Amino acid sequence: MTAVTEYLGKNVRQYGIWGALVAIVVLFEVWTHGLLLMPNNVAALVQQNAYVMILAIGMVMVIVAGHIDLSVGSMVAFIGGLVGIMMDTWGLPWLAAVLLGLVIGAIVGAWQGYWVAYVGIPAFIVTLAGMLIFRGLAIVLVGTTIAGLPAGFNAISNGYLPNSLGFVAGRDVVTVTIGVLAILGLAFSQARSRSTLRKHDLLVEPMAAFIGKLVMFAALLGSLTWVLSGSSGMPIVLILVGVLVLVYTFVLGRTVFGRHIYAIGGNLHAAIMSGVNTKRVNFGIFVNMGVLAAIAAIVTTSRAGAAVAAAGDSFELDAIAACFIGGTAVTGGVGKVSGAMIGALIMGVLNMGLSIMSVDPSWQKAIKGFVLLLAVAFDLVNKRRASGA
Repeated sequence: MTAVTEYLGKNVRQYGIWGALVAIVVLFEVWTHGLLLMPNNVAALVQQNAYVMILAIGMVMVIVAGHIDLSVGSMVAFIGGLVGIMMDTWGLPWLAAVLLGLVIGAIVGAWQGYWVAYVGIPAFIVTLAGMLIFRGLAIVLVGTTIAGLPAGFNAISNGYLPNSLGFVAGRDVVTVTIGVLAILGLAFSQARSRSTLRKHDLLVEPMAAFIGKLVMFAALLGSLTWVLSGSSGMPIVLILVGVLVLVYTFVLGRTVFGRHIYAIGGNLHAAIMSGVNTKRVNFGIFVNMGVLAAIAAIVTTSRAGAAVAAAGDSFELDAIAACFIGGTAVTGGVGKVSGAMIGALIMGVLNMGLSIMSVDPSWQKAIKGFVLLLAVAFDLVNKRRASGA
């Protein structure tokens, strides 16, 4: 067995996720007669599913630590409603309302984190209660729809970066430039990480697998950039999601806080014995989830152009599904932000493709549930095979 074959065998789950995404995109591109990858549809795919990506970033940290959060959908409705009231009723500038919304998200997350970390109530119960509390508060506060929000606020999810560099061959130069920089940055960071591992005599992937992974990532980013550059350009919300992915990939992979999250989820008793302040880490995880739920609330409210009490319905299920499809272990201790993003894209492509094909919403939910079941089953089968080996 070659080194490449052995490496691929150990990482079959990771590459299987990428393969599944590519297969689903190709299938729906065929079934929709080329409509799925039309520039406007790709931009809409990003804008409509940004909330899943944002929530999945926080949810993967929650699940890796061995918890679950069922309240994020209700938090989106509650915080989005408050942000709408601040702008519409209180007359606050939209930027001030956004900043206050983030503060409220942190406070809500601290409320739930206190019960989980310091009182010891299981996160399932705390967030189930939160789901009911914040949905009820959203209905009480918002009542009817709050519309007529400022244009600057609505542009967060619906706007595009200004085309300040013009067009070349029908392509937006700003979008192409951002795409090229993203590919170069990815290649540099991956090469640097590999060099660091080799410097400390740690296991690294074979060069062939490393190059193949970079080519795959570059092809994905390049294709996305090329398609978007042929439409209205780079969506602002995509820049927001990209920044969050970079920040939280660093937090989980390169910080003490991130390592402690993996330690708690992998072996709680060992983490306590090694001196990890599990209460503080668990509290921080839920504060962070509250902030990300606030960002998702802002993005969702901006996308709709209105605050609605029914916003965020089933958002928690979409985020949890994205994490599990992306390889996050049900039992905790394993998961990556990049995997959750792939899971979110798979969910988004399913939503977009099935909608283009005019599939009944009831069947859409059934199909997404079946995909989630297959993803978790695939993960468990791989673990059993690995342990049997």
